[in-house]
Amino acid sequence: MNTAISRRNFLKTAALGLTALSSKKAFSANTETLRIGYLPITDAAPLLIAHANGYYQEEGLKVEKPISVRTWSNLSEAFLTGKFNVVHFLLPIPIWMRFNTKAPVKVLAWDHTNGSAITVRADAGINSFADLKGRQIAVPYWYSMHNVILQMGLRKAGLKPVIRPQTSPLKDNESNIFVLPPPDMPVALTGKKIDGYIVAEPFNAIGEMKISAKIMRFSGDIWKNHPCCVIVMNESLIRSDPVFVQKVVNSIVRAQLWLSHNRAAAAKILSRNGKGYLPTEEEVLQRVFTGYEISKYGPGASPQAIRHPDWNIARIGFQPYPYPSATRFIINEMRQTLMEGDTAFLNKLDIDSAAKELVDDRFVKQAISAVGGLEKFESVNIEQPWDREEIIEF
Repeated sequence: MNTAISRRNFLKTAALGLTALSSKKAFSANTETLRIGYLPITDAAPLLIAHANGYYQEEGLKVEKPISVRTWSNLSEAFLTGKFNVVHFLLPIPIWMRFNTKAPVKVLAWDHTNGSAITVRADAGINSFADLKGRQIAVPYWYSMHNVILQMGLRKAGLKPVIRPQTSPLKDNESNIFVLPPPDMPVALTGKKIDGYIVAEPFNAIGEMKISAKIMRFSGDIWKNHPCCVIVMNESLIRSDPVFVQKVVNSIVRAQLWLSHNRAAAAKILSRNGKGYLPTEEEVLQRVFTGYEISKYGPGASPQAIRHPDWNIARIGFQPYPYPSATRFIINEMRQTLMEGDTAFLNKLDIDSAAKELVDDRFVKQAISAVGGLEKFESVNIEQPWDREEIIEF
């Protein structure tokens, strides 16, 4: 694996990027133009729909066509060096950036909720976390919700996550975890190089529909309406041009509300048959946006991917407010999650202070108000819209 090499390159880029990110000059000539970077996954839908529907333009912004990159490392490096001024990141990534590399990044909103799953080979006999003993499981990034949720489930089942070469023998109570770019996961599963993967859509739907793989569990059925990707911008840009930032967040929140009510239309727009933001067929994206049938995945299914039908959630959801309880929870869980590289910084954090420092919710609150309030969005407790309890059940 070349993970260590990639990390060294990343750290070099981070060191160079810190100068650019902390300098107003790095943005002074470019803040008039919005530059969006994204991975070709459905997590990026709010950023992309805001572009497709013209919401950025209606806010008076000049915006370039969003640019797709292949891996989280590539997207992180491009953001750190100023190629993009708004991106979606898996929530653990800005935690790592801000508190380990000291990059001046801020989480401004949640990008989406749920939207991931554990997919396994149909012939592997895997129906639960306990069946992952002695298996090879791929994650998209060490600093990912996927790695955190996977290891939560393994520990709950009494298994030990390890990071080893795939050729190394495993004990009966061990599961080997390693990083693969999301587009490579279905191919690796077909070739029996791995036993399963946990990743964002559409790669779980691709696994189901293209290679007859099975969904073991949906991530949102483990952690109810969990955050996955978040909207991230540079702190210097936020200070120097808050009007620009507000317009960007307004556009994304408007897109999230539209997505909640127009799932089938979104699948068509994003698909390669539509406007081509994602290199995925419309039928696959339709499964992502609308395919969460209890009859297919609930009681009686094997594996049973939905064990909490009463939660009444969606396969992927769109709710913008960054609940502090979730940020605190993920920081605490990251401390217990096995990753390559130096994670000692996590134990030095005061969780409450770190959660407050990481997130700036001023812009999203104003954007939510502009579209009619948080009650307009799915899975919100109307009686206490700005607070929630994190629900995790395996």
